[in-house]
Amino acid sequence: MLRRGLFEVRARLTTNDVHEAAAALARRALRLPELAQARTVAAYVSVGNEPGTLALLDTLRARGVRVLLPVLLPDNDLDWGTYAGPDSLVRVRHGGRMALLEPAGEPLGPEAVGQADAVLLPGVAVDARGMRLGRGGGSYDRVLARLERAQSDPALVVLLYDTEVVERVPEEPHDRPVHAVVTPSGVRRFREPSRGREQP
Repeated sequence: MLRRGLFEVRARLTTNDVHEAAAALARRALRLPELAQARTVAAYVSVGNEPGTLALLDTLRARGVRVLLPVLLPDNDLDWGTYAGPDSLVRVRHGGRMALLEPAGEPLGPEAVGQADAVLLPGVAVDARGMRLGRGGGSYDRVLARLERAQSDPALVVLLYDTEVVERVPEEPHDRPVHAVVTPSGVRRFREPSRGREQP
């Protein structure tokens, strides 16, 4: 019910609301040390009224950061490809769901996310403990489990609207908290990565 209510609020946002929030999100996210120091960032292309990511992706790429984007597999797991600018994206419809923008290049394999210094996660809400409520497909639960198996601890950052930081979200045993949430009005931190990748 919480997810449905938050989706309904997003559906009422105007195009101008979404653009203004995307610009503010990019400015705030780009100031994060986790992104400023990252060599590889796993991210996603926002769709519909999701908090916008394209401006952020383009700025990261312009800085020389390698940006990985997901490719949805038939079993809802994620493969990854390299972002090479807006022209490198193709619109892919998966069944009856909303079409996604995915990288057109050679897939790198599901394990490629383990190369990321930071992972930008889509979500619908995050709570005061840093627990994330996802979109409901389970794709990123698999990503987070894969990172844990690989003993990788990239910075996990969720991009949301201000109203989507809530007191508590439902939690499953496999859920793990994120490190930070970025909204148009600020950044809230929950925990530090237990180990970072060494910088050259």
